[in-house]
Amino acid sequence: MADRSGAAGGAIYGLGIFGAWVYFWQQADGFWEYVWAIVQGLFWPAFMVYEGFAALSA
Repeated sequence: MADRSGAAGGAIYGLGIFGAWVYFWQQADGFWEYVWAIVQGLFWPAFMVYEGFAALSA
């Protein structure tokens, strides 16, 4: 039988993407800002880790 222990992590990541899209979409005010909101929603963990390391090094 296949191990499905990683499925919950994928679901949580998916919910995080949708939440990030909602947040960034509400902040956008023009066409390119909406496009950028979609990109940010997909890559929000990378932005979060970058900002965390930037805060630690400052």
